[in-house]
Amino acid sequence: MSEAATPVREQPETVAPPGTLWSHMKSDPQYAPEHLALDAVRRLGPEAARWAERMRLEHPGIAPDALAALAVRRFTTLARISGAVSGATGMPGAVLDMGVLAWTQSRMVLHVAAAYGHDPAAPERATDLLVLQRVHKAAEAARTALGVAAGRERASRLFTDVAGRPLTGVMLRLGFRLGQMAGVHATRRMFAKMVPGASVVLGTWVNSAATKELAARSRAHFAAAA
Repeated sequence: MSEAATPVREQPETVAPPGTLWSHMKSDPQYAPEHLALDAVRRLGPEAARWAERMRLEHPGIAPDALAALAVRRFTTLARISGAVSGATGMPGAVLDMGVLAWTQSRMVLHVAAAYGHDPAAPERATDLLVLQRVHKAAEAARTALGVAAGRERASRLFTDVAGRPLTGVMLRLGFRLGQMAGVHATRRMFAKMVPGASVVLGTWVNSAATKELAARSRAHFAAAA
């Protein structure tokens, strides 16, 4: 019974980053990818594990490569249309679109990990996300932890300084970091949002290409580590 109920609640609850995550990312934009990776593993990891278990029950003997291919197809399609989720225009719309794309891509990576037998909810998956999405190099993992702490202090001071003023600088920084994580040039997406129709055409192509590249890296990584 519980297995049958999972598909109904799995997709709609994780289409976009939750509000609490957006709050964390806006208050600490320089480390938005780190916040997103940690939240994705915590929220989306269990979902990916349930999906892999269910698919193996429904398709006994399915190979990891075939299971990974199913996940890639599913989330590449979602990524292709993710730019239309918000319907917002201008810079806020562009930042929201990139957040949705980065969230969708993280969801895909965790499903691919589960397909190859890795625990998608394990803490080390956050590191995998940041390396596979080319936010950090693996050799810099130790340095990253220290950087996050320092970054939070800087962000706290920045937020105090801009209290009561427009958060344009914060949004630009957040958009840049999320665009970097999603493999998308933030500036192009922002310009496209200001031209009617352009965001749909550009977003569909860019989202799909970036997600396919990430999928290839993810499959190679988790297959080799299996």
